Amino acid sequence: MFRLIFSLSVLIALGGALDLNHIGPYIDIPLKPLKTSAERIREHGYPAESHFVETSDGYILNLFRIPYSPRLNNQLERKPVVFIQHGLFSCSDCFLLNGPENAIAYNFADAGFDVWLGNARGNIYSRSHSTLTTSNPKFWMFSWHEIGTIDMPESIDYVLEQTGESALHYVGHSQGGTVYFVMLSSRPEYNAKIKTGHGLAPAVYMGNVTDGIVAGLAPYVGSPGVGADLLSNQPFVPYNPQVQRLLDSACGGEPAYPKYCETLFLMWAGNEQSNLNATLLPQLAETHPAGISTNQGIHFIQLKVSNKFRQYDFGAKKNQLKYNQAEPPEYPLEKITADTFLYYGLNDGSANAKDMKRLPQFLPNLRLFHEVPNPTWGHLDFIFAKQVKQEINDPVVQYCKAYEEGY
Repeated sequence: MFRLIFSLSVLIALGGALDLNHIGPYIDIPLKPLKTSAERIREHGYPAESHFVETSDGYILNLFRIPYSPRLNNQLERKPVVFIQHGLFSCSDCFLLNGPENAIAYNFADAGFDVWLGNARGNIYSRSHSTLTTSNPKFWMFSWHEIGTIDMPESIDYVLEQTGESALHYVGHSQGGTVYFVMLSSRPEYNAKIKTGHGLAPAVYMGNVTDGIVAGLAPYVGSPGVGADLLSNQPFVPYNPQVQRLLDSACGGEPAYPKYCETLFLMWAGNEQSNLNATLLPQLAETHPAGISTNQGIHFIQLKVSNKFRQYDFGAKKNQLKYNQAEPPEYPLEKITADTFLYYGLNDGSANAKDMKRLPQFLPNLRLFHEVPNPTWGHLDFIFAKQVKQEINDPVVQYCKAYEEGY
């Protein structure tokens, strides 16, 4: 989860001091234009829609929709709805980059679903607010708690209103799974709006996380104090579209600098590279990191230190004011009653198998607790592995179809 941002952020940070529109001609690389999720969808012949949701606290979220598949004659038919939510540092693009054959968004569309892709506040598609600009620290005063208690339920309400449905299927990777647990435990009325919920390596309990950056930063920002205070309420590695364009142009197609691109891939993948589709690197470089608040990262690191799944820790004094108690409250997972399906890998440094195995006891309607049989399966494999369609996408789609058919 954190390795992707670390390997790319060095270049993106450098780009803040460079005008890459002028650098491009000097290195003889024509820079490619940026594309939205809708444009990526249409490139493959699928219809795409762009929708905007203004949350109750003023954030404007950009959702994307694939209303039907051109491979099916179902344009006018009423279809079951699936809502797919990205992980930390990511955006809706991640569910499209594998292309029509292997990306889960297209797989769902081809199976007859009305597909909606969410975007959390603060990423490249959701950086507008009714009163705040991104230069105002107040814009960044949120964690994934707000994404789970505000963005997700209000996005789901919008989708249900647009489609005329009363409930939908939910798929979330990493933080997309985290906010599923936050939403249904904090706002349990939304259990009734979830037909099936699929957590792909959800980051919930994190006491056994082995990701080097999480473990390395834990002593400095994992508990309230000066370190967390200095880093809070700001964008983490500002998104630089010029750098992303340069990386995509340099590494896309026939790479201009193949050795450099190979090295970048190894930095990005780390110990979890054996299953990853290396040809996706240029598109990843173009679209990631998609932007987060530093509070999101700090909140995850707090979970590593506390070994509990609980709300943001502001320190005893502020906690007393906000929560009426010195310690942040734990999320009441037992309130999650929606049919839930969980998937985890044995080589996942961010959603560790030991931590995942703490979850079933809290979920009365856990329908599946699936350990991917491949012992090398890592955190990013749930989106970008060469075998992702067979290992993850096909089963997830089939479980959703089975629900529609009455199991």
